[in-house]
Amino acid sequence: MIKKVVKPNIWDVVVIGGGPAGLMSASIAAKYGAKVLLLEKNDVMGKKLLLTGGGRCNLTNADPDVRNFVSKFGKKGDFLFSPLSIFGTDDTIRFFEKLGIKTKVEPGFRVFPESDNALDVLGVLTKLAKENGVEFKLGALVAHIKKSSPRGGASGKISSVILENGEEIKAKNFILATGGKSHPETGSTGDGFKWLKEIGHKVVDSNPSLVPIKLREAWIAELAGITLENVGVSIWVLKKETDKSEWKKVLGKKGRILFTHVGLSGPTILNMSKTVGDLLKEKKEVKIAIDFFPGVGLDIMHERMIKLYEQNPKKKIKNLIPVEVPEKIYLKILEIMGMDGEWFANEIKRAERIAIVEMLKMFKLTADSLLGYDKAIVSSGGVDLNEVDFKEFKSKLYDNLFLVGDILDFDRSSGGYSLQLCWTSGYIAGKSSAKNC
Repeated sequence: MIKKVVKPNIWDVVVIGGGPAGLMSASIAAKYGAKVLLLEKNDVMGKKLLLTGGGRCNLTNADPDVRNFVSKFGKKGDFLFSPLSIFGTDDTIRFFEKLGIKTKVEPGFRVFPESDNALDVLGVLTKLAKENGVEFKLGALVAHIKKSSPRGGASGKISSVILENGEEIKAKNFILATGGKSHPETGSTGDGFKWLKEIGHKVVDSNPSLVPIKLREAWIAELAGITLENVGVSIWVLKKETDKSEWKKVLGKKGRILFTHVGLSGPTILNMSKTVGDLLKEKKEVKIAIDFFPGVGLDIMHERMIKLYEQNPKKKIKNLIPVEVPEKIYLKILEIMGMDGEWFANEIKRAERIAIVEMLKMFKLTADSLLGYDKAIVSSGGVDLNEVDFKEFKSKLYDNLFLVGDILDFDRSSGGYSLQLCWTSGYIAGKSSAKNC
């Protein structure tokens, strides 16, 4: 009796990682005819996606100026001009609206679902993948990636992935969508970086990025929960380490910030955190200055203060609070300056009045450190971009390995840029991998 030989099940495309980039690439690959398996280490999909935009899911950024958009990725943003022409922000909005997600644009061109619910976005992505025929394997912990040796100078290939339980999964193509190291509680622990190093890719070391800043001032906890809109924020360092009197401005922005129990957060702070972190690594003393009246000069501020005090001579200064400054912060400023809030306005000397104005224009706080991966919106680092073919988001070392989302070494601002990278890279890699079968 002749035994029937059972050929091993070989998938067209195996996607590792069930986050936004993984779901997008799996759905698109399946749409274009590939037999797709998606491996996810958690027992549910998209854990980190549910955290994006504070749970509201900042889908993308609708800035119509493409050059300005890519500038949010720094110098490396030039790699994205071509990919964004294939699947850009407008394509993303149309893609989700076709799936039933109505969108809205908020200040700074930030695009959110009208429902303000990231779960809705995850729901339509998962539904689309299933409708396109993607098969899911949850609780699938990949141990390592197995490669075949290239011959005659040709590109290498990935032959299979080995799960921790010893199971081997073979495929014609592989898409790595394991993310970076931010929010490790979601399963994003940098596994992909380790595997890429093992197979010979150059990986830039990861650090927390877009992360809240811890301050040295212990009293900062008293201000926790206060949000400031459209304030000026600047970063300062000493001109000379030996001279504590002269400071130079390194960076300045305007926007929204949030006081936490240990320091500062909010979009503006997150977007400045990398600069602060780099300066702290250099052992610099770093000051973060808040300007409650950006665009208003000191002279005008002095005139306003004189008028306020002259019109209210018998009012206590604790009650003469500018509308732009939260009461808790104003009283803390008086306390720091050693001024009694019970004093009357007509008791305040000119030098003291000027000092209050200067403090409102430059409320300096001392940076201590950046918080860790568990608080980071995204992490920096990833596979060296020079080893990626951005026409397909394919590895230049392995002809059947595609690299998407946060696995790539892009720094970016908050405001929808990180998710757009996932949608763009996922779409292009999904389509390219299907054609590579």
